[in-house]
Amino acid sequence: MSRDVSGFFDELAAWVAARSVPSTSHPYGPEPEQHADLRLPAGPGPHPVAAVIHGGFWRATYTKQNTEALATALTALGWATWNVEYRRAGSGSCAETLADVASACRAVHEVDAPLDLGSIVAIGHSAGGQLALWAGAERLVAGVLGLAPISDLISSAQEKIGDGAVLEFMGGAPAGMRAAYATADPLRRLPLRIPQVLVHGSADDRVPLRQSRYYRDVAVAAGDPCLLLEQDGADHFDVIDPRARPWSALREGLEWIRAAVVT
Repeated sequence: MSRDVSGFFDELAAWVAARSVPSTSHPYGPEPEQHADLRLPAGPGPHPVAAVIHGGFWRATYTKQNTEALATALTALGWATWNVEYRRAGSGSCAETLADVASACRAVHEVDAPLDLGSIVAIGHSAGGQLALWAGAERLVAGVLGLAPISDLISSAQEKIGDGAVLEFMGGAPAGMRAAYATADPLRRLPLRIPQVLVHGSADDRVPLRQSRYYRDVAVAAGDPCLLLEQDGADHFDVIDPRARPWSALREGLEWIRAAVVT
């Protein structure tokens, strides 16, 4: 049975409001979508940094509000969170979206805050997982945590995942845009040469678990440190819900990446 997504995000918004974790908004460009919210944990720092990238099949309907609960919960764990907004389908192109993610990852280095900028981890959900893995391929971050990520753009386009979301995002089919897909597709960018963790539910009806399994296999074969934490019975949204069981896997994945980056 499909989840009531609007009700789910209303619940998460109420969960965030009850915790009253302050945030500050920082522009990284002149466009309305080019900004990110910084949340700082208690203590003097320097704090490890998580660049959080929301999903929504790259469509303008979905915003960084969808990952506010994730950012709030990570801040309580001692992470400074940089919750990124970016231009999406309807307000920008694939090239503009990728440029925004790159600019946002660089902009956090300019923020006056006690941050450990040598070990930034990109955390992305769904389409945001594709963007986080792309940021890893571009060496903009030190590690990546993909939550039910779209890690194979070509198969996603062929299977019309998200009602053709990849075709909208890329502006066409793979056959006619080989260079663009080769740049944007995480699977075609391997090896990334940084630690990667994927958290994916077996009951995901939006992005199939087999994508993460295949990505993990290819990454490991290419020599990358890559871990897949499968979540039995979890759906596409459980992986961004701090109240749900997969939250422990997310914490485990972060600790694994952090240890790999530090060593």
